[in-house]
Amino acid sequence: MVMNAHLPVQPHDLLWGMPVAALPAGAPAWVVEVVSMGHPLVVRRAQVDEGLVAVGVRGRSRDQRFATVMKLSDLARQVKPEQLVEAVEKVESDWPALRALKQIRPFLDAVALPWGVAGSAGFELATGINVLHMDSDLDLILRTDQRFSREQAAEWVTALDSAICRIDLQLQTPFGAVALREWAGSARQVLLKADDGARLVSNPWQPQERAA
Repeated sequence: MVMNAHLPVQPHDLLWGMPVAALPAGAPAWVVEVVSMGHPLVVRRAQVDEGLVAVGVRGRSRDQRFATVMKLSDLARQVKPEQLVEAVEKVESDWPALRALKQIRPFLDAVALPWGVAGSAGFELATGINVLHMDSDLDLILRTDQRFSREQAAEWVTALDSAICRIDLQLQTPFGAVALREWAGSARQVLLKADDGARLVSNPWQPQERAA
């Protein structure tokens, strides 16, 4: 049974349901172990055929990352970053990243834009698997369908820097993602991460800047 099948699958979503048999031949042993344990896969940005979604397998260490694809027909459960915000109130872990999330949440909740938790913090909140440590950053996403001004971005960087650990926030535009800190800077062009690759653009909200 596919849960949340009506929701669009987007980067940073966590997906469950991929069978070990669907892994490509020659996948590392640790990948086979992680998938066989039923851990979720993380949606990544890449162009794939219809009916598939690009995903990444996450291992125990930072160097254990494996890119593959998953059939949407195998999807059994889907959790989006926005759905993890409430989960922080129920965890007993006291890692700096989770304390920072509680600290900055009132500021983010006051904004009329969807936001959510990604990265290691999101993975731990969704699964209960201990992946955070004392030096973990807090990764967040903010869905910005309309242009987010560079002046506002600079104000946000100042607000987020008041937290007890580093916070990296990605602005999710209709055409890709750009780092809040980079958009708040003075460079004329910023790096936009899109499904068809990364490139420098002056306005991440302009479709004409996509690669042909």
